[in-house]
Amino acid sequence: MIRQLSLPAVYMGLLAAFVGYSASFAIVLAGMKAMGATDGQAATGLFFATLGMGICSIWLPAVTRIPAAVAWSTPGAAFLAATAILPGGFGEAVGAMICCAGLIILTGFVPALGRIVAAIPKPIANALLAGVLLKLCFAPALALGTIPVLVLPVLVAWVIGLAWNRLAAMPFAVIAFLVVLYFSVDTSGSVLQANTALLPAFEPVAPAFTLQSLFSIALPLYLVTMAGQNIPGFAVLELNNYAVDRQPLIRKTGLASMMIAPFGAVPVNMSAITAAMMAGEDAGRDPATRYWAAITSGVVYVGLAFAAAPVTSLAGLAPSALITAVAGLALIPALVGSVSAAFSDTSQLEAPAMTFLIAASGMTLFGVSGAFWGVIVGAIIWIAKTRAR
Repeated sequence: MIRQLSLPAVYMGLLAAFVGYSASFAIVLAGMKAMGATDGQAATGLFFATLGMGICSIWLPAVTRIPAAVAWSTPGAAFLAATAILPGGFGEAVGAMICCAGLIILTGFVPALGRIVAAIPKPIANALLAGVLLKLCFAPALALGTIPVLVLPVLVAWVIGLAWNRLAAMPFAVIAFLVVLYFSVDTSGSVLQANTALLPAFEPVAPAFTLQSLFSIALPLYLVTMAGQNIPGFAVLELNNYAVDRQPLIRKTGLASMMIAPFGAVPVNMSAITAAMMAGEDAGRDPATRYWAAITSGVVYVGLAFAAAPVTSLAGLAPSALITAVAGLALIPALVGSVSAAFSDTSQLEAPAMTFLIAASGMTLFGVSGAFWGVIVGAIIWIAKTRAR
């Protein structure tokens, strides 16, 4: 195994971990804060989410000998960030995340459940993802109108990175964010100095389980995690000619999600974007050795987990509009891709349109969020039009 370690794999693993973390940590923090987490609870959740994907990124490639990269559920975190806080606060959201992890584990044991999720028409699944992402993608424009001096440098850096290399866009934006923070905010205060420890001061969260959180949070979180992350992640590996046994991988990521969910961490799942980086030729000429890239990224993620406290404190010093703007910039490529895929079938435009509009509206019916109702309404319209034809 050690003999298969190569410099290209290590380099690509380091790059993938840097891109993956810098592109989405703000989204994860925004999701937990929107659900009512305190700074301490957000730091705890970020620590365990990063640790979970790091351990899985080491464990799964080592067992399967394929670049089975693992990431946290970025669309899931975006969904949480765009959803109204539950009556039970963060504890009720934690209960929903535990239920979501249970559904992922169940999917790993019951292949039929995975087939049901895969049977959701791709335009509807993409419309759901687009609707979930839309609200947070408004954040850069809204922040530009309220705090232009702070947001404009970040936006310019993002455009420069995008023009150079698509994967460089968010790292450039995060670097600009840190520079803006350094010059505009007092980062030498006692709050930041008190949170430079390797481990956050873990704040326990008592989970609360309700039917409202099950339908409003757990089910949509499960759907966007499966349709927006796991299924594309498997597709990337298969596209690169790797044999993938899906059920064991779903079970393992579900088990990891169950272990970290009580601490307020979003689920972990198969990665698509970073997996594409580590499954290609840039990670080594020999496909049989590229799994070392995923293992390397996992080691880096485990190290980054211990930066959760200072990262959360630093984010807490910034205006909330600036943090959500950074998160929104990271989601723009995903929004563009999901919107394009949602309306790719010109014979079925109304179903994804209704799914998108209901999911993006922020509406609730009988206490259940629009993400759930968007899928239901979209599926009904899709079936009705299909049968009519």
